[in-house]
Amino acid sequence: MTVPLSQMIAVARFVLGKKLRGIKRYPLVLMLEPLFRCNLACGGCGKIQFPASILRRELAPQDCFRAADECGAPIVSIPGGEPLLHSRIDEIVAGLVQRRRFVYLCTNGLKLEESLDKFQPSRFLAFSVHMDGPREEHDRAVCREGTFDIAVNAIKAARRRGFRVTTNSTLFVGVDPQRIRRLFDEMSELGVEGMMVSPGYRYEKAPDQEHFLARNQTRRLFRELLRNPSPRWRFNHTPLFLEFLRGKWELECTPWGNPTYNIFGWQRPCYLLDEEYCQTFRELMETTDWSRYGQSSGNPKCRDCMVHCGYEPSAVAATFGSSRGLLRSAWISLRGFEPIEESVPPESNRSRRSSPHADHALQGPIGLNAPRRATSELVTIETGSLAADRSVGSDLE
Repeated sequence: MTVPLSQMIAVARFVLGKKLRGIKRYPLVLMLEPLFRCNLACGGCGKIQFPASILRRELAPQDCFRAADECGAPIVSIPGGEPLLHSRIDEIVAGLVQRRRFVYLCTNGLKLEESLDKFQPSRFLAFSVHMDGPREEHDRAVCREGTFDIAVNAIKAARRRGFRVTTNSTLFVGVDPQRIRRLFDEMSELGVEGMMVSPGYRYEKAPDQEHFLARNQTRRLFRELLRNPSPRWRFNHTPLFLEFLRGKWELECTPWGNPTYNIFGWQRPCYLLDEEYCQTFRELMETTDWSRYGQSSGNPKCRDCMVHCGYEPSAVAATFGSSRGLLRSAWISLRGFEPIEESVPPESNRSRRSSPHADHALQGPIGLNAPRRATSELVTIETGSLAADRSVGSDLE
């Protein structure tokens, strides 16, 4: 299974329409957080410290529809928290599908199998299941044993019912590339539509601050991960974003590509940095000083970020915006990734000024097929194993 042709066409038309009208800043994926509550307490999650009064709050379906209409992005990613804990999540998904938005519902999988009856299979709906490594690594990352097996069983059940299923994996310091490659094999055997992989971002409030990747560590890891990839692997990424992770293509962050709306409003400036909130999408776009963000800005918070939500939209723009980017994408799609044998050199002062910052920009599948040897769809949906505090999460589940 691949990203639906209708989704590829919708995204391509959306992007080209903006370009023809000379619009430089536009959203591709709406990050819609209908709640922060979760049934896990992951050590790398930056949203598990809210008090119980906040964790109990939920966006009403009409709030979600209004945000989607106001933003206009063709793709809606629904992270959280754990969206399946929302009391009206089925209404939210149905309303977005009715609006012909391509919805990626991000879940840790714990409640997925029991929730399938709430939804109808559709080309507009995919479940994006967190798989942060093979069994041992995944259970350690989410701080609970047994979650890997539950998620795998849920994926199997969803596929049997005819649902689209993707996975997303956040990688941290110390991960074994060969074991992650075996995870890719296992997910491919399960029949998932595509896999999203991303380096962990250093959330300031995350309990575990010791295992986030620096930029050169990310490049070394992804060079090893994508060395001689299996022809069965399919990634929910553009070819140029994966080249960026390998250090073979320069991108600058476009934080407006993946705007976030949650119980507090429109989050400024992006999904990963929480600095202020706006009441309208227009206010977010017109009053945010975007020059303060991205690696070239010198903002220390952006120094090591290479996350897809900030750089995937940049890769999409590079693909459509120049013949060089388009040809490079086509080359990778046909021939696969070129091997890189040399080690990643230390970043020079110049590269730090000119290279990109990565936010969570394009989360969600954007739609264009990538390499056959390391197939990727021009899409990706973010999600994050956003969890509530252990002691609170179980009470609010």
